[in-house]
Formats: sequence, structure tokens, C-alpha cells
Amino acid sequence: MAKFLVVVESPTKVKALKKYLGKDYEVLASKGHVKDLPDRSLGVDIDKDFEPQYVTIPGKEKVLREIKAAANEAERIYLAPDPDREGEAIAWHIASEIAKPADQIQRVLIQEITKKGVQDAISHPGDLDANKYESQQARRILDRLVGYQISPLLWKKVKRGLSAGRVQSVAVRLICEREAEIRKFKPDEYWTVDAALDSASPPTILSRLVSVDDRKLGKDLKIENGDQAAAVKARISSGSIEVKSVQQRERKKNPVPPFTTSKLQQEAFRKLGFNVKRTMSVAQSLYEGVDIEGEGPLGLITYMRTDSTRIADDALTAVRDFIQTKYGGENLPDKAIVYKSKKSAQDAHEAIRPTSLEYPPDRVTDVLSKEQLSLYRLIWNRFVASQMKPALYDQLSVDFAADRGKVTLRASGSRLVFKGFLEVYEEGHDEERRRADEEDDAEQVSEGILPPLKEGDKVQLNKVDLQQHFTQPPPRFNESSLVKELDEKGIGRPSTYATILSTIVDRGYIKKAENRYEPTVLGEKVNELLVQAFPDVLSVLFTAGMEESLDKVEEGTAQWRQLLKTFYAPFASKVKEAEGSMTNVKASSEPTDIVCDRCGSIFHIKWSSRGEFLGCSNYPKCRATREFVRDADGKIIVNEPKYTGDKCPKCSKDMILRSGRYGDYISCQDYPQCPTVKSPQSDVKCPESGCSGGLVPRRTKVGKNFWGCTNYPGCQYAVWDKPVNKPCPACNFPILTERTTKKDGTRHICPSCKAVSEAPQTAPADGESADEPEV
Repeated sequence: MAKFLVVVESPTKVKALKKYLGKDYEVLASKGHVKDLPDRSLGVDIDKDFEPQYVTIPGKEKVLREIKAAANEAERIYLAPDPDREGEAIAWHIASEIAKPADQIQRVLIQEITKKGVQDAISHPGDLDANKYESQQARRILDRLVGYQISPLLWKKVKRGLSAGRVQSVAVRLICEREAEIRKFKPDEYWTVDAALDSASPPTILSRLVSVDDRKLGKDLKIENGDQAAAVKARISSGSIEVKSVQQRERKKNPVPPFTTSKLQQEAFRKLGFNVKRTMSVAQSLYEGVDIEGEGPLGLITYMRTDSTRIADDALTAVRDFIQTKYGGENLPDKAIVYKSKKSAQDAHEAIRPTSLEYPPDRVTDVLSKEQLSLYRLIWNRFVASQMKPALYDQLSVDFAADRGKVTLRASGSRLVFKGFLEVYEEGHDEERRRADEEDDAEQVSEGILPPLKEGDKVQLNKVDLQQHFTQPPPRFNESSLVKELDEKGIGRPSTYATILSTIVDRGYIKKAENRYEPTVLGEKVNELLVQAFPDVLSVLFTAGMEESLDKVEEGTAQWRQLLKTFYAPFASKVKEAEGSMTNVKASSEPTDIVCDRCGSIFHIKWSSRGEFLGCSNYPKCRATREFVRDADGKIIVNEPKYTGDKCPKCSKDMILRSGRYGDYISCQDYPQCPTVKSPQSDVKCPESGCSGGLVPRRTKVGKNFWGCTNYPGCQYAVWDKPVNKPCPACNFPILTERTTKKDGTRHICPSCKAVSEAPQTAPADGESADEPEV
């Protein structure tokens, strides 16, 4: 019988810990949380100081029995769930079920699943962290209070099945507000004036207008139209041009810190096309361990839920030795670089880094999946680069005087003279930053060398190029930029972002268009109602402030029950007020001036589970409906019927292509009075043997697109990706599917054998591929 019991969170860690700890240790897994608030009730006794009413999670009874039985036989129990707030809650809930004195139960924080990491953690156990547990408990109760008291309001006023959340609703608000910015945006015209100049030596110099009559472009001056640009061109072309000044300087580009959770999520999206959920899943597998041939299971990275950039001293020593050996002393700084973590960071954790530099990516290629290897390489390269010297550039900036010195052109040449950390890694950038750089760029920069020039040198004008531009609206959020926004504003925690992003899409509040987040009509309506009724709860500043208060509970400088009391009194008052004042969208009917083409009555704006529509005010006598959209000013634009050219077989009226809850369908123009309905035609035949149907676009209940058979429910064949009427070259399956990703471009994939073949290249999507359909 083992002397010691170790309880971990994930079953995948059990094998590694047994190997590292030996026969005196029994290792069991809790398989996540074992207790939680009940599903079908509030589970919080507000009158008893917000006492939580925890219950054993259904299905976890057997797990708890096994842990309790093993604990009864053990001399000491080490609780080793993940070293974060959720792990602390799991440890406390298990401890509450074990009939052992408190001094026989200890908390173990395993930061890396390696022999050293595990044995060090067991050798230095600590007590359960009451402050961290109470912080997690307060967060859980807050989320329950908000969700369980606002969600029923939405069921009454909008439709059943909707939910609200303390953090998810703020994320929806950010997306809705960005959409409002885009709609209101009015583009401004502006022009750039570029001049190609030749000196005594090649190459041709590309310069850009920076000032006219001592007015600097972008600050005091803007070229607003083609006439102004042409006038500047004439002045540049009117006389000689000479070098006004030459400035040469060294520019330094510093390495970036090793990954925190948020930064890893952003960079994996930008460089690998991974969504947040995939990034965290793959990172979890790298942390929990992979089987290395001849060595058994080994965790390849440190714990992946962290907001700290701290690196342990032994890891710093190891990476500096590695840089010295592989890249030479010229790439090694005189001393280790220490990065400053943000104020709220938990420095008990390290940054995300490789656990050992003995396992470079090329050494573990055969034991990692493609996704694991890609993410591991990203983490490895970022960590190594973070301790290397800065890159150095020689930058030359030359101003040219035209029109007797009244017009100034500028050219800048930049040349990389020392790679430094760029030998290993360069950080990606979001579209927002690229756009801002383009619109703010007042000078023409060449990534090369300008010819030798000195003040007073004459140059010849080769040509002047006038370019018209328009300012661009802010782009919609993608996963990377939304995670960045949430993190920078202090909304939620990066470890919860995957769940938040999944929830707001699954609830139908947000949809993805070309891998960017766009609010649905439902999302905008719910956001409007919640912002009006609960302006504080949905405030970015309030939500960020609440996160700071929860951090104070964890630090021991605030009391969790007092935090809940301070929040709940005004919140409960707002809930009661909203029950009477919140608009009942289900029953709302707003008249318009649009006349019903069937009966002559007017259309009203009404609401269904799919959003707004026009319904005849003479309902139920007249059941005419119309779909519509709103323009940037909110004006209603009725969607014209999409006639198919066919006649109804029952009444001979026109057939119309319509869009329903689950996809497109064709019906009689008099539907529902005339009940004729059929599926649209398809160019791709269903591959199921004996089926005569075709594959057409459909939507799931939560709005996710897929392609399904027109003979449904008789035939239930479906694929997530767009089907292509082309047989598989590997197995001759009748169809392929087409998938486009940022990383791989457009590919054809066989739904049967999964073979990948080349496809005509189209513009890659900005983000992750679609998920595989369930088989």
C-alpha cells in the first residue's frame, strides 16, 4: 500500500507522476472539478452572507469515492490540481471530502511535468491558499448572480435559451460598439505625392512629400483632393531639387518577452491560424506531457495559464548557455534580460517556456502532432529570442528641397546590419496596427541602401506619382484582436477567453464572417436592452474594476463577502427595475410607412427568434412578411424577393428562394397560405450510396453554417466545409470539401480518407479553419 496520495487534475498526468515519484506514491486524477453550484437553482444563499451551496457534479461520485478511499489509507495527501485559481478550488473541494487532519493535507504546485519539476514541487509542499480559493469562489458566485438573474429577463422579453454573463456580455458590447463605429464611419479622401529622384549614383530614390510652405503633412496640412495634389506636383516639377539635409542614425529593435497566455493566444492566431480554444487545448497537451521514446512521458512547456513574464534563474542560465553555444557570444547580452510583468500578474507563475532546452523542436518532430510541433516551435523560438541581443539597423533619412526650398520631400533607407534576436523570431502584427502605420506614414521608407548623398547635392526628377487614398473604418475584431482588447482593458482573464468566445457565438449573439466577429441582429438587440438596464454591469471600467477587486481578495487585502455585498444591493435593485421597464421585444410592433403588397395595410417591424422582420399589420388575416436590412443611417431597405423562375405546382404562382432558421429553402410566393416548400437545387450530388439528393447550405440551431443533403431527414449526410463536385484522387470518393486557412491557403480535403490535394488558390482566410465535422 502506497504511503502517499497525490491527486492531480488531469488523467494524462498520472503516468508521468507515477514514473517520477515511485512506488510509495499513489496518483489519482479528479478529472476536473468535483463540486460546483447546482445547475437548476441559484445555489447561493444570499440571506446567509452569500453562502454557496455546492453539490457533487453528476458523474463525479465514483471519482470522489476512489480519492476518499485512497486518502483513508495514506499517511499524507498531496493535492496537486493545476496551479491556478480553478485548481485551488478543486483542491479545497477535495480536501473538504477527506476525513484527515488538516496537517496531513498539503497543496503542491507543479509548474512543469518533468522529473525535476515534480520532485521539487513534492519536496516543497505548502498549505491550501484560502485567499486564492475565496477569490475563485467570489468570481463563481458573481457570475452565478449575474447569469441567473439577468438571463430569465431575456427569456421573458426576447426568447428562451438566451444568457447573459458578467464578462461575456461586455465582450458582446465591445463587438457591437465596433460595428456601430464602422457603420457611422465616413471615409476622408487624402492624397500622397511621391517623387522618384536620380542622383549621380544608383539606385533611384523614392521620396514622399512631407511639407509645403513650412506646413507639415499630417499635422498642419492635408492634401484633400486631386487638384491640390496636381498643384504640388507642378511646384515639384518647376525647378531644381537638391539635398536639404542628411541624417544617419542607428535604430535598435528590442526582443519581445516570452509568452503570457494572452500573448500566446494572439500570436498563435496570427502565425498559425489557431483559434483560442485550439491554442489552449494544444498548449495543455504540451504541458501535461508527451511520450518521448526511451524516456517516457515528459511535459515540454511550463504551465500555460499565466500573466507573468518572469523566468526562473536556472532557466535563464540554461537559455544563455544555449544562445552562447548555438548563436555565438555576439548574440548574448552582458546580463539576462528581465521583463516587467503587468501590475496584476501572479509572479508565482513563470512565463510560458520550454521546460528543457535539451528538447529542441527538431528533436521531438516524430512524437508531436503537426499542431503540437507548430505551437511548441513558436514557444521555443519566442523564449530563446527573448534573451538575445536587439537587432540593429542603419537608417538614413534625407530631406530634399524643391520649389526653392518651399516643398520638402523625404526618403528613408533602412538596412539591417545585425540580426540579433531576429535570427530566431519576429512578432506578428494585427491589421489594426498595419492600417494605422499605413495612414500615419508620412515618408517613403526603402528597406535598402540610399545612394551616397550630402547636403547641397543636386538630384534629377524622374517622375511624380499622385495616389488617391481614403481613410478606412476600424476593422471588425478577429480572435487575436478581440483577445488583445479584452486583455488590455482588464476584462476577464485569458484562461477564460476560449469559453467566452465560444459562448457568444453559440448563443447566436455574434457570428463569424470571414473569420471576423460581427454582431447578429439578436446580439445587437440584447446588447441594447442590457446596456440600458444594467449600464454599470456592462461597463468596461466596472468589469475591469471588479477583476482588480477579485485580485485584492487573492492578495488578502479585501474580503470576498464584503465584495459581494457591495455589488449585490444595487444590482438586485436594477434587476427589479428592469422587470418592469425593459422592452418586451416579443410583443413589440413598430409601424412603418411601407405598404403590404398583398392587402394594402402597412407593415410593422416585428421580432422573431431570427431577428427583425416586416409583418403585415393585418395579421392573422394577412400573413405577408418581408425581410429587410438597415443602411448606415438606420433606414429600412426591403429585400426584394428572389424569384427562381419556376411556378408552384399547386397554384401556378411564382416560387421564391427564402432564408430560414436552418438555411435556404424554396416556397410558393403565397406561403404559408399555399404550403408548397422544397429544397434548393444543388450542383453537388450527395455522396451517400443510393441517395438522389444534393448538398445545400444549411445552418445549425446556433447559426453555424454547414452543407446538408436535400433529402433530410431521410438522408443525414452533412459536411462543415463547402463541397466540391470533384472525386478524391486518392480513394475516388465522389466529392471533396474546400477549406481555406491563413497558413495553408485553399486546399481540397476528402471527407472519407482525409487526403489533402491542391486547389486553385484564393485569398486565405484571416484565421482558423473550420472544425472537423463529427463522424
